[in-house]
Amino acid sequence: MYAALWRSVPGPTWVRSLLCLALALLLVALLFGWVFPAVSPLLPFTDNTVAAATRTGG
Repeated sequence: MYAALWRSVPGPTWVRSLLCLALALLLVALLFGWVFPAVSPLLPFTDNTVAAATRTGG
């Protein structure tokens, strides 16, 4: 998959590197900005099963 992406990006190596980095940053921004918040209500990770720890003096 990465090789196909590398071959499809135009330009010399340094331009390809910058474009791939920009695409990766854009993907991360899209995931954290829209995708993860949209699916978080559908996931059961908000159910706590571990009791809160109590601090003992001593």
